[in-house]
Amino acid sequence: MTGNLKLERTIGFNGTLTNGLHMHPDGEHMIYALGSTVVIQDRNTLTQTFLRGHTNTVSCIAISPSGRFIANAQETHMGFKADIIVWDYEKKEQYCRFSLHKVNVEALSFSYNDKYLVSLGGQDDGSVVVWDLETKDSICGAPAAVASAGNAMVVEWAKTNDIQFVTAGDLTIRVWTLDKANRKIRPVECQLAQIKRCINCVEISPDDTYFYCGTTSGDILKINMQTCKLIVCGPEKKEDKFTRGVTAIKGLTNGNLIVANGAGSVALVKSTNAKKYQRIKVFNVDTKKCGSCSITSVALRCDGHEVYVGTTQSEIYKLSLCGNGTGENMKWESPNPLVSCHHNKVYDIAFYQGNNGQMGTSDLFATCGAEDIRIWDAKRYRELRRIRKDNLICHAIEFTPDGHSILSAWNDNKIRAFGPISGREMYCINNAHNLGVTALAVTPNSRRIVSGGGEGQVRVWDLTLGPQYCQQLRETLKEHKSKVSCIKIKSNGLECVSSSEDGTVIIWDLERFVRLQMVMANTLFECVSYHPEEYQILTSGTDRKVAYWETYDGSQIRELDGSDSGGINGLDIDRNGKFFVTGGVDTMLKVWDYHAGEVKYRGIGHADAITKVKISPNGKLIVSVSSDGGIIAWTYPE
Repeated sequence: MTGNLKLERTIGFNGTLTNGLHMHPDGEHMIYALGSTVVIQDRNTLTQTFLRGHTNTVSCIAISPSGRFIANAQETHMGFKADIIVWDYEKKEQYCRFSLHKVNVEALSFSYNDKYLVSLGGQDDGSVVVWDLETKDSICGAPAAVASAGNAMVVEWAKTNDIQFVTAGDLTIRVWTLDKANRKIRPVECQLAQIKRCINCVEISPDDTYFYCGTTSGDILKINMQTCKLIVCGPEKKEDKFTRGVTAIKGLTNGNLIVANGAGSVALVKSTNAKKYQRIKVFNVDTKKCGSCSITSVALRCDGHEVYVGTTQSEIYKLSLCGNGTGENMKWESPNPLVSCHHNKVYDIAFYQGNNGQMGTSDLFATCGAEDIRIWDAKRYRELRRIRKDNLICHAIEFTPDGHSILSAWNDNKIRAFGPISGREMYCINNAHNLGVTALAVTPNSRRIVSGGGEGQVRVWDLTLGPQYCQQLRETLKEHKSKVSCIKIKSNGLECVSSSEDGTVIIWDLERFVRLQMVMANTLFECVSYHPEEYQILTSGTDRKVAYWETYDGSQIRELDGSDSGGINGLDIDRNGKFFVTGGVDTMLKVWDYHAGEVKYRGIGHADAITKVKISPNGKLIVSVSSDGGIIAWTYPE
């Protein structure tokens, strides 16, 4: 019998999701997506509740005006239908599931009285469908745009009636009327004269007299909802237009608008002529590249006095508005994000494992990815330190057993050591490898580094500690023919094992610098690990197999089918040697009984390939990371 792992905590936010951040009407909970999971997070205590029902990445989220329902949809593969799930917010249970759209659902919106849900299909579907939440069935559907226009990408239901909604997108803006008796929806094209725009977002006025459309060209269209005619296209001055387009619009109670753009700024805008008169904040504090941070979501709380902003850097910030939303006494709440994470592939995880037989700490861990290393508090799941290197990729990280530094492997052929508290660079080994440093490990006495490179070489470095750090190349081992993917060192520091994408795993003698054993298989090895008693090693790779090997003679003693689809990228064994965990392309985390060779628990929550898994030193937590930047902490089963 296989059990389900308890999802302890998610770290991250899908910042690429348009309108992917919401505030529940109760004003106490943020709702957003990470991978295939919808996260409900208390804004004060930061406790999380999870809604899990999808198998692929969540593509859109909507909250009903009363807060009774949460709807989310997913994107899937060509030829498959993309499901919509409606959740009961109070019970945190599935209310109903709709399946009609193909491949992707672009947007969702509830009617003001929670009776209906409208869904907009993606590029491969192109239809808009209205669903009845009482009967849990579809009412009607129609093509979202005329054939001469582009794709519709936004849908928004009216605020005071349940028969009108708006769709907009590439050269199309339509106001629809629902005729439930005849099971029809009838569109009216908005008249924009010679103006041609691509719409990113729509906001309808509280009385449904007009609506605003944010465009990719940086202006805002104000359109009469009853006549479907253009009222204002502003701002008129070129310098007032929003750089890189308008990406989000939210209306305040006084009629003014909060507007965000693709260049990472939020502004207060007059609703009468769309004139921008106060910029609140530009979110480029952590980047040196202008405009690299785009805002994709804006959510309001307390009638707009608090503004929550989601960015493509997978961060959520909080702003405060004083003066009844007029823009007076605007306050930037904190330079630190409420939620932060990697916004691209995470390559490695590391816990401090301790020294001389002492258990390490499970209170913090480090992750690395493109351009940065991040150190996390494993109790509060908050970012403690960010070490940034622009335009570089960190492939591997490791805490030294003495705890004095974090070693990191980079694609610019360098090994860098940083202080774990200060984040300051302590030393750097230049030209450590030719095609980037791809793996590394440290001996238990912290005096020697073993590194692997993209060219297939394994190199041993001697470290001299003191006021002046000194690194010296001791030996180069040249038997692998392709990228070294993983290195592990024996507890006595006299041997190590390295895996390579050339299909070989080699056990090395670190005193005589010779090969002790070699194992070969028809696969690209991605991970290797010693059993705690060190008489066996476990390997896995692209052939989806988990193999047991004897370290004495290199013979294979067992082979397991680790996955039904896709290779295995991460593997770790607990300190007792009774269980091990794996994760890979199938996005599923598995806990195995080492001796029985059976899967005991499964963890479902990632929507992209798992890249690494790690068990905490105290054996109470499993941390897994994925290609979409997500970090998930799981409770280790009793």
